[in-house]
Amino acid sequence: MKQPPFLQPGHTIAITATARKVSLQEIEPAIQLFSSWGLNVKLADGLFAEQHQFAGSDANRASALQQLLDDPTVNAIICARGGYGTVRIIDHLYFTKFSQSPKWLIGFSDVTVLHNHIYRHCQVQTIHAPMAFSMQPSLADAESIESLRQLLFGHSNVYTTPIHPLNRNGVATGKLVGGNLSVLNSIIGSVSDIDTEGCLLFLEDLDEYVYHIDRMMMNLKRTGKLDKLAGLIVGGMNDMKDNTISFGKSAEQIIAEHVSEFSYPVLMGFAAGHERKNLALMMGQTYSLKVTSEGTILQIA
Repeated sequence: MKQPPFLQPGHTIAITATARKVSLQEIEPAIQLFSSWGLNVKLADGLFAEQHQFAGSDANRASALQQLLDDPTVNAIICARGGYGTVRIIDHLYFTKFSQSPKWLIGFSDVTVLHNHIYRHCQVQTIHAPMAFSMQPSLADAESIESLRQLLFGHSNVYTTPIHPLNRNGVATGKLVGGNLSVLNSIIGSVSDIDTEGCLLFLEDLDEYVYHIDRMMMNLKRTGKLDKLAGLIVGGMNDMKDNTISFGKSAEQIIAEHVSEFSYPVLMGFAAGHERKNLALMMGQTYSLKVTSEGTILQIA
């Protein structure tokens, strides 16, 4: 995997919107934060455009991101927010210059499309982390933001997690892949799909019916995404819904059931995803995972 150069004061970080629309007021805290890190902040062309729920048309969002991917003066690109829409532009992007001169691409949720597409076609590391929208005082978590700064500036994080009753003990090393479970399911069989063999798979999701979680885990299992993993890391499974006649299991219990026949370590409850605490992870990086009855450790190998 290619690792983009780490940031230094004076470098440029660009903010772009690949999905849902955003306002200047919503990202002003992010602009101030990045400036306090000594970075120059560039706003993508048409960043505040609106087309229904989207940040402008598909063509305009793709063009704005393409300009940043190709711009040699931009050292990192952070997505403004998630929502939905990145998959609508992914097939209109070209990564030739990006592959030749990699730069950090940052985001989570809907940005899972970019993480996996870049992993497959460019073999470039990316960062799963809070986005510009998340830097608002009402949403920001200081530890999560600092974990992003640490990764961007070349400092490795070591994450410890309390024990969880659905953990499975073990030790594993592998490239970290994955992201939002719903988005991962939506790209299976497409040119953005990835091979998970030998990898540490990270999953998180928000606002789904628990039976949808079961259906998506069945799909991952039937398409061979679960049987040859090095390990599984489950982040936030937040605001899950159930029907009047209950499915009878939580999202975490459903996931544990679908990997019960395998022997690799499983870490539940990692603080990343659609929650206030959303620790930064370097996708495509080789991590080591240790799950024990006393707790867990996840760190870059």
